[in-house]
Amino acid sequence: MSAEEDRTGTRERTAPGPVTPPRAERAGGRAAVIVVGGKLKIVRKARELGLDVVYLQRPDSYTAEHAPYVDAALLVDYTDERLSVELARAVAGSFPVRHAVSLTEDGLTVAGRITDALGLPGTPASVARRCLDKELMRRHLASTGVTAGAVAAEPFDGPDGLHRFGAAHGWPVIVKPADYSASVGVLLVEGPGQVDAACRQVRDWQASDVPPFHRVGRFVQEEFVTGPEVSVETFSTGGRHVVLAVTEKLLAPEGFVELGHATPARLDPAVTAAVHRATAAALDGLGLRDGPSHTEFRLPGGVPRLIETHNRVGGDRIHDLVEATCGVDQDRLWLGSPTGLLAPLTAAPPVTRAAATRFITAEPGTVVAVEGLDAVRLHPAVLAADLTVAVGDQVRELRTSWDRLGQVVVTAPTTDEAVALAADLAARVHVVTR
Repeated sequence: MSAEEDRTGTRERTAPGPVTPPRAERAGGRAAVIVVGGKLKIVRKARELGLDVVYLQRPDSYTAEHAPYVDAALLVDYTDERLSVELARAVAGSFPVRHAVSLTEDGLTVAGRITDALGLPGTPASVARRCLDKELMRRHLASTGVTAGAVAAEPFDGPDGLHRFGAAHGWPVIVKPADYSASVGVLLVEGPGQVDAACRQVRDWQASDVPPFHRVGRFVQEEFVTGPEVSVETFSTGGRHVVLAVTEKLLAPEGFVELGHATPARLDPAVTAAVHRATAAALDGLGLRDGPSHTEFRLPGGVPRLIETHNRVGGDRIHDLVEATCGVDQDRLWLGSPTGLLAPLTAAPPVTRAAATRFITAEPGTVVAVEGLDAVRLHPAVLAADLTVAVGDQVRELRTSWDRLGQVVVTAPTTDEAVALAADLAARVHVVTR
């Protein structure tokens, strides 16, 4: 993916909503964590660890289900970084805040700003920004001498620049947003004859309100890299990067939407070792020292070429695949290790199983029936089987990750078995459209 799937709302500033007072029964002196955005499961896991929870969330995303796990709810558009930092400073006077964390894409730099302002352990805003902004990421890596696996890239500035870039680096060329995810706005420009159409599409994306969270702004143009695609799921402590999984991807035949993931990836051991080295070099170059990361590579000829990285867990439930295969819950680890409640991860645990997910799609139209989901959920190897549409909903053309309809997550003894089972079970869920 793919950024975390749980972002909502827009980037327009909203007035602060209600702020819930601290719980009267709060134990004195207990460590507190500020959680920025994210799903219900994050605040629940923080509470289960014994942490007090200060929760920055958009008003329309906070529900009664959150209340048992939250000590103070700051209901604002948390992407207003100045306001979020002001509120964090204020609440730090009442809570012994030890950590600020976000596990959702548009909360990462906000958590970094709070980390900086309160002098907390964690990832600074400057590092979070480098991981979020693809142009800044490549520029910073080049400036620090990390050139192995580099991909030629530069800011997109219109047809003349795109023509020059294609002539210099070869066609096709990838044009994509500098700081978006979920395959939103990604274009493959196959030659000079497609430049004008691509530029029109970029302008359409920039003017569109279709993306679910904020408008697409700056674009970059990149050298097109062929080969299989993998992601590396890593947890870092004090600059030690522990690789938990290398995950292989299944891409849609047309476009860049991911239709499946599986781990451990079926790679030659020498290629796996090269991927590990390339990941450590990229994270070191970006200055990422602590927390989860999700780094994507293409492997032409088995050589890792860096596509992008993020200082968060992988979306598309990749973090669930990791937990199923090696037993590490990256959410809990990121909440608990900086606060001293969990021991830091010093070495990769053994991988005892394989896991895979496949996404459910359907022809565009109105949903008239959903068949097979309940039976799939009963399969003993299924970890999760979710569907986001029901009868009467509209199915769009598959252009971004948001156009997928659901997924099936399974575990099995080997990756071959997991991939085959996930594909078989996903095919048994029929979303019938008209």
